[in-house]
Amino acid sequence: MRAISQQTLGGPEVLTEVKLPQPVAGPGQILVRVRAAGLNPTDWRHRATAGLFLPEPPFVLGWDVSGEVAATGIGVTLFRPGDEVFGMLPYPHGHGACAEYVVGPARAFAPKPGTLDHTQAAAIPLAALTAWQALVDTAGLGAGQRVLIHAAAGGVGHFAVQIAKARGAYVIGTASAPNHAFLRGIGADEVIDYRDTDVAEAVRDVDVVLDSIDDDNSIRSLRTLRPGGLLVTLRAFGAVDLAAEAEALGVRAIRMLVEHDHSGMLALAGLVESGALRPTIARSFPLSAAAEAHALGDTGRTVGKLVLTVP
Repeated sequence: MRAISQQTLGGPEVLTEVKLPQPVAGPGQILVRVRAAGLNPTDWRHRATAGLFLPEPPFVLGWDVSGEVAATGIGVTLFRPGDEVFGMLPYPHGHGACAEYVVGPARAFAPKPGTLDHTQAAAIPLAALTAWQALVDTAGLGAGQRVLIHAAAGGVGHFAVQIAKARGAYVIGTASAPNHAFLRGIGADEVIDYRDTDVAEAVRDVDVVLDSIDDDNSIRSLRTLRPGGLLVTLRAFGAVDLAAEAEALGVRAIRMLVEHDHSGMLALAGLVESGALRPTIARSFPLSAAAEAHALGDTGRTVGKLVLTVP
Protein backbone atom coordinates (compact mmCIF):
# COMPACT_ATOMS: atom_id res chain seq x y z
CA MET A 1 0.00 0.00 0.00
CA ARG A 2 1.02 3.62 -0.42
CA ALA A 3 1.86 5.57 2.72
CA ILE A 4 3.54 8.82 3.74
CA SER A 5 6.60 8.13 5.87
CA GLN A 6 9.78 9.82 7.01
CA GLN A 7 13.26 8.57 7.83
CA THR A 8 14.35 11.57 9.90
CA LEU A 9 12.85 14.43 11.88
CA GLY A 10 12.66 17.78 10.16
CA GLY A 11 10.62 20.05 7.91
CA PRO A 12 7.87 19.00 5.51
CA GLU A 13 10.50 17.93 2.99
CA VAL A 14 11.31 14.81 5.06
CA LEU A 15 7.90 13.34 4.14
CA THR A 16 8.01 10.87 1.26
CA GLU A 17 5.59 8.43 -0.35
CA VAL A 18 6.61 4.81 0.25
CA LYS A 19 5.23 1.30 -0.31
CA LEU A 20 4.53 -0.69 2.87
CA PRO A 21 2.86 -4.06 3.52
CA GLN A 22 -0.89 -3.79 3.98
CA PRO A 23 -1.72 -4.31 7.69
CA VAL A 24 -3.94 -7.12 8.95
CA ALA A 25 -6.77 -6.67 11.45
CA GLY A 26 -6.09 -8.45 14.73
CA PRO A 27 -8.54 -9.41 17.48
CA GLY A 28 -10.95 -6.55 18.18
CA GLN A 29 -9.61 -4.53 15.26
CA ILE A 30 -10.89 -3.44 11.87
CA LEU A 31 -8.94 -2.86 8.67
CA VAL A 32 -10.05 0.43 7.10
CA ARG A 33 -9.57 1.46 3.49
CA VAL A 34 -8.67 5.10 4.07
CA ARG A 35 -10.53 7.60 1.93
CA ALA A 36 -9.34 10.68 3.82
CA ALA A 37 -6.99 11.43 6.71
CA GLY A 38 -7.34 14.57 8.79
CA LEU A 39 -4.23 16.46 9.90
CA ASN A 40 -3.65 18.22 13.21
CA PRO A 41 -0.89 20.32 14.82
CA THR A 42 0.33 17.19 16.59
CA ASP A 43 1.26 15.81 13.15
CA TRP A 44 3.70 18.63 12.36
CA ARG A 45 5.10 18.60 15.88
CA HIS A 46 5.84 14.88 15.75
CA ARG A 47 7.27 15.23 12.23
CA ALA A 48 9.77 17.84 13.39
CA THR A 49 10.50 17.34 17.08
CA ALA A 50 12.16 14.65 19.15
CA GLY A 51 11.09 13.88 22.71
CA LEU A 52 7.33 13.95 22.20
CA PHE A 53 5.36 10.68 22.34
CA LEU A 54 6.78 8.70 19.43
CA PRO A 55 10.16 6.99 19.03
CA GLU A 56 12.61 8.05 16.35
CA PRO A 57 11.48 7.63 12.71
CA PRO A 58 10.69 5.91 10.45
CA PHE A 59 6.96 6.16 11.10
CA VAL A 60 3.68 6.98 9.38
CA LEU A 61 1.81 9.83 11.06
CA GLY A 62 -1.90 10.58 11.20
CA TRP A 63 -4.67 9.76 13.66
CA ASP A 64 -7.86 10.94 11.89
CA VAL A 65 -9.51 8.47 9.51
CA SER A 66 -12.59 8.22 7.33
CA GLY A 67 -13.09 5.27 5.02
CA GLU A 68 -14.66 1.85 4.53
CA VAL A 69 -14.20 -1.29 6.58
CA ALA A 70 -12.16 -3.70 4.44
CA ALA A 71 -11.97 -6.55 6.97
CA THR A 72 -12.75 -7.29 10.62
CA GLY A 73 -10.67 -9.13 13.18
CA ILE A 74 -11.78 -11.84 15.58
CA GLY A 75 -14.52 -10.74 17.97
CA VAL A 76 -15.63 -7.57 16.17
CA THR A 77 -19.41 -7.16 16.25
CA LEU A 78 -19.94 -3.46 15.56
CA PHE A 79 -18.96 -3.36 11.89
CA ARG A 80 -18.92 -5.43 8.72
CA PRO A 81 -16.87 -5.07 5.52
CA GLY A 82 -18.26 -2.25 3.43
CA ASP A 83 -19.43 -0.11 6.35
CA GLU A 84 -18.41 3.54 6.15
CA VAL A 85 -16.71 4.64 9.36
CA PHE A 86 -14.77 7.53 10.84
CA GLY A 87 -12.69 7.75 13.99
CA MET A 88 -9.47 8.57 15.77
CA LEU A 89 -6.73 5.96 16.07
CA PRO A 90 -5.50 5.55 19.66
CA TYR A 91 -3.46 8.62 20.57
CA PRO A 92 -0.50 8.76 20.60
CA HIS A 93 0.79 5.29 19.71
CA GLY A 94 -1.90 4.21 17.22
CA HIS A 95 -0.72 6.56 14.45
CA GLY A 96 -0.67 5.57 10.78
CA ALA A 97 -3.67 7.20 9.09
CA CYS A 98 -1.66 8.74 6.23
CA ALA A 99 -1.81 5.58 4.16
CA GLU A 100 -4.18 3.61 1.93
CA TYR A 101 -5.07 1.19 4.74
CA VAL A 102 -4.90 1.28 8.53
CA VAL A 103 -5.92 -0.97 11.41
CA GLY A 104 -7.36 0.21 14.71
CA PRO A 105 -9.64 -0.91 17.53
CA ALA A 106 -13.21 -1.28 16.33
CA ARG A 107 -14.36 0.93 19.19
CA ALA A 108 -12.16 3.80 18.03
CA PHE A 109 -14.66 4.24 15.19
CA ALA A 110 -18.31 5.10 14.61
CA PRO A 111 -20.55 4.99 11.55
CA LYS A 112 -19.80 7.93 9.27
CA PRO A 113 -22.70 10.41 9.16
CA GLY A 114 -24.43 10.19 5.82
CA THR A 115 -24.56 13.98 5.58
CA LEU A 116 -20.76 14.19 5.31
CA ASP A 117 -18.35 13.06 2.62
CA HIS A 118 -15.11 11.37 3.65
CA THR A 119 -13.08 14.58 3.50
CA GLN A 120 -15.45 16.33 5.89
CA ALA A 121 -15.68 13.31 8.19
CA ALA A 122 -11.90 12.94 8.41
CA ALA A 123 -11.65 16.54 9.65
CA ILE A 124 -13.62 15.77 12.77
CA PRO A 125 -12.24 13.04 15.08
CA LEU A 126 -9.13 14.23 16.96
CA ALA A 127 -10.00 17.92 17.13
CA ALA A 128 -13.69 17.46 17.90
CA LEU A 129 -13.05 14.65 20.40
CA THR A 130 -10.56 16.95 22.13
CA ALA A 131 -13.21 19.66 22.40
CA TRP A 132 -15.90 17.18 23.51
CA GLN A 133 -13.73 15.52 26.15
CA ALA A 134 -12.56 18.90 27.48
CA LEU A 135 -15.92 20.66 27.60
CA VAL A 136 -18.34 17.80 28.26
CA ASP A 137 -16.49 14.92 29.92
CA THR A 138 -14.00 17.01 31.91
CA ALA A 139 -15.74 20.34 32.55
CA GLY A 140 -19.37 19.17 32.45
CA LEU A 141 -20.35 22.32 30.54
CA GLY A 142 -24.08 22.90 30.59
CA ALA A 143 -26.85 25.30 29.71
CA GLY A 144 -26.46 28.85 30.97
CA GLN A 145 -22.75 28.55 31.74
CA ARG A 146 -20.10 30.85 30.30
CA VAL A 147 -17.08 29.46 28.46
CA LEU A 148 -13.96 31.19 27.13
CA ILE A 149 -12.38 29.41 24.15
CA HIS A 150 -8.92 30.53 23.08
CA ALA A 151 -7.84 30.15 19.43
CA ALA A 152 -11.50 29.69 18.62
CA ALA A 153 -11.08 29.68 14.84
CA GLY A 154 -8.60 26.79 14.87
CA GLY A 155 -9.18 23.08 14.50
CA VAL A 156 -10.15 22.35 18.10
CA GLY A 157 -11.52 25.83 18.68
CA HIS A 158 -14.15 25.90 15.95
CA PHE A 159 -15.50 22.55 17.11
CA ALA A 160 -15.47 23.72 20.73
CA VAL A 161 -17.58 26.76 19.84
CA GLN A 162 -20.21 24.57 18.20
CA ILE A 163 -20.23 21.96 20.95
CA ALA A 164 -20.55 24.63 23.63
CA LYS A 165 -23.48 26.24 21.80
CA ALA A 166 -25.14 22.84 21.43
CA ARG A 167 -24.84 22.49 25.22
CA GLY A 168 -26.61 25.83 25.73
CA ALA A 169 -23.56 27.76 26.92
CA TYR A 170 -22.66 31.42 26.35
CA VAL A 171 -19.51 31.33 24.20
CA ILE A 172 -16.68 33.86 24.22
CA GLY A 173 -13.96 33.19 21.63
CA THR A 174 -10.58 34.75 21.01
CA ALA A 175 -9.33 35.22 17.45
CA SER A 176 -7.80 37.81 15.17
CA ALA A 177 -10.27 40.31 13.71
CA PRO A 178 -10.48 38.71 10.22
CA ASN A 179 -11.94 35.56 11.83
CA HIS A 180 -14.65 37.25 13.91
CA ALA A 181 -17.40 36.95 11.31
CA PHE A 182 -16.61 33.26 10.88
CA LEU A 183 -16.90 32.65 14.63
CA ARG A 184 -20.17 34.53 14.93
CA GLY A 185 -21.45 32.47 12.03
CA ILE A 186 -20.83 29.21 13.90
CA GLY A 187 -22.38 30.45 17.13
CA ALA A 188 -19.95 32.53 19.19
CA ASP A 189 -21.82 35.08 21.32
CA GLU A 190 -18.82 37.31 21.87
CA VAL A 191 -15.49 37.50 20.02
CA ILE A 192 -12.34 39.23 21.30
CA ASP A 193 -9.30 40.23 19.25
CA TYR A 194 -6.42 38.97 21.39
CA ARG A 195 -3.99 41.20 19.49
CA ASP A 196 -5.36 44.49 20.81
CA THR A 197 -7.27 43.41 23.93
CA ASP A 198 -5.98 41.96 27.19
CA VAL A 199 -8.36 39.01 27.42
CA ALA A 200 -7.50 38.39 31.07
CA GLU A 201 -8.69 41.90 31.88
CA ALA A 202 -11.67 42.02 29.52
CA VAL A 203 -13.34 38.74 30.56
CA ARG A 204 -14.66 37.83 34.00
CA ASP A 205 -16.86 35.24 35.71
CA VAL A 206 -16.63 32.42 33.18
CA ASP A 207 -17.30 28.87 34.31
CA VAL A 208 -14.86 27.17 31.93
CA VAL A 209 -11.76 28.17 29.95
CA LEU A 210 -10.41 26.01 27.13
CA ASP A 211 -6.81 26.91 26.29
CA SER A 212 -4.68 25.41 23.54
CA ILE A 213 -2.01 28.12 23.44
CA ASP A 214 0.57 27.87 26.25
CA ASP A 215 1.07 27.92 30.01
CA ASP A 216 1.58 31.70 30.15
CA ASN A 217 -1.82 32.18 28.55
CA SER A 218 -3.37 29.63 30.91
CA ILE A 219 -1.99 31.36 34.00
CA ARG A 220 -3.36 34.71 32.86
CA SER A 221 -6.70 33.13 31.97
CA LEU A 222 -7.19 31.78 35.50
CA ARG A 223 -8.23 35.32 36.46
CA THR A 224 -11.22 35.15 34.10
CA LEU A 225 -12.80 32.26 36.03
CA ARG A 226 -15.53 32.59 38.62
CA PRO A 227 -14.73 31.03 42.04
CA GLY A 228 -14.60 27.27 41.59
CA GLY A 229 -14.38 27.55 37.78
CA LEU A 230 -12.22 25.23 35.69
CA LEU A 231 -9.49 25.82 33.11
CA VAL A 232 -8.71 22.91 30.80
CA THR A 233 -5.41 23.19 28.94
CA LEU A 234 -4.54 21.00 25.98
CA ARG A 235 -0.86 21.29 26.81
CA ALA A 236 -0.30 17.91 28.43
CA PHE A 237 3.18 18.88 29.61
CA GLY A 238 4.50 22.06 31.16
CA ALA A 239 7.05 23.40 33.61
CA VAL A 240 4.36 25.27 35.55
CA ASP A 241 2.22 23.65 38.25
CA LEU A 242 -1.07 24.96 36.89
CA ALA A 243 -3.13 23.17 39.53
CA ALA A 244 -1.26 24.97 42.31
CA GLU A 245 -1.53 28.35 40.54
CA ALA A 246 -5.28 27.80 40.18
CA GLU A 247 -5.81 26.65 43.77
CA ALA A 248 -4.18 29.84 45.03
CA LEU A 249 -6.88 31.80 43.17
CA GLY A 250 -9.79 29.64 44.29
CA VAL A 251 -10.25 28.00 40.89
CA ARG A 252 -9.18 24.75 39.24
CA ALA A 253 -6.93 23.77 36.31
CA ILE A 254 -6.26 20.46 34.60
CA ARG A 255 -4.08 19.22 31.74
CA MET A 256 -5.81 16.97 29.20
CA LEU A 257 -4.76 14.52 26.51
CA VAL A 258 -7.33 13.26 24.01
CA GLU A 259 -8.29 9.56 24.00
CA HIS A 260 -9.93 7.40 21.34
CA ASP A 261 -13.56 7.15 22.30
CA HIS A 262 -16.42 5.22 20.70
CA SER A 263 -19.14 6.93 22.75
CA GLY A 264 -17.63 10.33 22.03
CA MET A 265 -17.59 9.60 18.31
CA LEU A 266 -21.24 8.57 18.46
CA ALA A 267 -22.09 11.82 20.27
CA LEU A 268 -20.26 13.86 17.64
CA ALA A 269 -22.00 11.97 14.86
CA GLY A 270 -25.32 12.81 16.51
CA LEU A 271 -24.43 16.51 16.57
CA VAL A 272 -23.51 16.33 12.90
CA GLU A 273 -26.79 14.62 12.01
CA SER A 274 -28.77 17.24 13.96
CA GLY A 275 -26.99 20.09 12.16
CA ALA A 276 -25.31 21.39 15.32
CA LEU A 277 -21.75 20.47 14.26
CA ARG A 278 -20.05 21.07 10.94
CA PRO A 279 -16.35 20.88 10.09
CA THR A 280 -14.66 23.75 8.30
CA ILE A 281 -12.07 22.57 5.77
CA ALA A 282 -9.25 25.04 5.28
CA ARG A 283 -7.92 22.99 2.35
CA SER A 284 -7.61 19.40 1.16
CA PHE A 285 -4.64 17.78 -0.57
CA PRO A 286 -4.05 14.41 -2.23
CA LEU A 287 -1.99 11.96 -0.17
CA SER A 288 1.00 12.54 -2.45
CA ALA A 289 1.02 16.25 -1.46
CA ALA A 290 1.36 15.60 2.28
CA ALA A 291 4.50 17.75 2.46
CA GLU A 292 2.61 20.71 1.01
CA ALA A 293 -0.17 20.22 3.55
CA HIS A 294 2.33 20.11 6.42
CA ALA A 295 4.00 23.28 5.16
CA LEU A 296 0.65 25.07 5.30
CA GLY A 297 -0.01 23.62 8.74
CA ASP A 298 3.36 24.89 9.96
CA THR A 299 2.22 28.48 9.35
CA GLY A 300 -0.39 28.22 12.11
CA ARG A 301 -2.72 30.48 10.14
CA THR A 302 -5.36 28.12 8.86
CA VAL A 303 -9.02 28.42 9.79
CA GLY A 304 -10.49 24.97 10.37
CA LYS A 305 -8.82 21.72 9.27
CA LEU A 306 -6.40 20.37 6.67
CA VAL A 307 -7.20 16.97 5.15
CA LEU A 308 -5.41 14.47 2.92
CA THR A 309 -7.56 12.58 0.42
CA VAL A 310 -6.66 9.03 -0.61
CA PRO A 311 -8.14 8.28 -4.05
